[in-house]
Amino acid sequence: MTTDAQISSTTERPAPLPTVTAFGMPGIPIAGLLLILAVYVPRYYVGLGISFAVVGAAIGTVRVLDIFLDPALGLMMDRTKTPIGRYRPWMLLGAPSTMLGVYKLLVSHGTVGAPGLILWLLVTYAGYSMVALTLASWAATLATGYNDRSRIYGWIQGMTVLGSVGLLTLPLYTHGAVVVGKAASMPTIGWILIIAFPVAVCIAALFTPDRIRPTADRQRFSPRDYWKAISLPAMRRIILADLILTLGAGATGPIYVFFFKDAKGFNVRDVGLLLIAYIGAGLVGAPFWGRVAHRLGKHRTVQIACVCYAIAQTGLMAIPRVWPGYGFIDALPTIGGMFAVGFMVSAFIPLVRAMVADVVDEARLLTGQDLNSLLYSMVTTTTKFGTAIIVTIIFPILAMVGYNGKEGVVNTPHAIFGLEMCYLFAPIILVFLGGGVLFGYNLDAERHSEVLAALDEREGRTDEAAALETYTGPTPMSEAAT
Repeated sequence: MTTDAQISSTTERPAPLPTVTAFGMPGIPIAGLLLILAVYVPRYYVGLGISFAVVGAAIGTVRVLDIFLDPALGLMMDRTKTPIGRYRPWMLLGAPSTMLGVYKLLVSHGTVGAPGLILWLLVTYAGYSMVALTLASWAATLATGYNDRSRIYGWIQGMTVLGSVGLLTLPLYTHGAVVVGKAASMPTIGWILIIAFPVAVCIAALFTPDRIRPTADRQRFSPRDYWKAISLPAMRRIILADLILTLGAGATGPIYVFFFKDAKGFNVRDVGLLLIAYIGAGLVGAPFWGRVAHRLGKHRTVQIACVCYAIAQTGLMAIPRVWPGYGFIDALPTIGGMFAVGFMVSAFIPLVRAMVADVVDEARLLTGQDLNSLLYSMVTTTTKFGTAIIVTIIFPILAMVGYNGKEGVVNTPHAIFGLEMCYLFAPIILVFLGGGVLFGYNLDAERHSEVLAALDEREGRTDEAAALETYTGPTPMSEAAT
């Protein structure tokens, strides 16, 4: 491993694009995994004969248990200092656990039932947590400036689109042999994820510099330090907003296939292809919202996206269903509606994650501690908690209205109406509430510049004598070119 040095925290040097691209590679299999877990695994196991109530309880149990994992990982990451870096070991550790869990959930048919589902979901999410939390925390050290953080998190979000779209287009380049959502295709999809994870993780680990702050040697943590950081007004608003936005935008995930198949009339193959428009919108949406945030600020941009999401979701619901024998022209309005909704949703994750990076700097100023990973674990925890709540609420409601999710079952109009109501009202109301929480958020670009200036003054970093920040890993390409 080579070492390089020195970046002033007051200088916003954009991270070089090749480094950002290599670093974002794990986002590709992560996105594919989350798509399968959130949208297709619930339907897959219901199709295997497990009831809605049992599947919902199993997934909810796992997500609740998983909630306690991220803060513990964040604590350990913040105290990690190894010869290969602070974050690199955790990313490398997460891949094998994820691969094992995916194999047992999708490839191996030896265990079908609630206990096996709970066990292997726990193993999968443990590995996913290591990789995803590392990716979020590590990114904050690659981009130190207020505006470059919007750029780098938006770029990573764009990389994740490739993973989801890659899976969803499998029917096109396998001539229908592999279709996401069909039970017979799930083992093949499992193998794709099992191969992709170690490749992507190795690329990121080999070609991304892992910065270690000089304060790491003398950091000592206590629960009081964490409470001070989490109690920052900006962080409290971010945690609450992230939870509500997760509940809102994520409410459609577990029932997505059911809704577009039974309420909108699409077949299973085309239901998967519709997601390409939704997820692919992030390729243009994330950079767009990043540019808007550069002008208006991150939290205001999130609020604007919330209003636009409500409009787009309402418009999608108003589009008439297709009927047997439909063609591409008939599906165009729904494709456009899905693109619009996905475009709006693409603002939430990258901008909220970029806002947390700003709070990390403020927490370091006020507490003297580098709580990067711990603070990021707060928002990854809210994401998991929100997902758990949604599944455990919506699945029982579907069962109450008489909706049956097994393949080949014809549902009554009353059951389908209940499905439609679940898909419409919860997302819009919750997303509005999530945006409302950010009223009063004050850690904008001006305040963040003041925080960085105060950090430089306290830590004795000036333009004439910058203190060293150590990297492990390859020399950044921007440094090598100078």
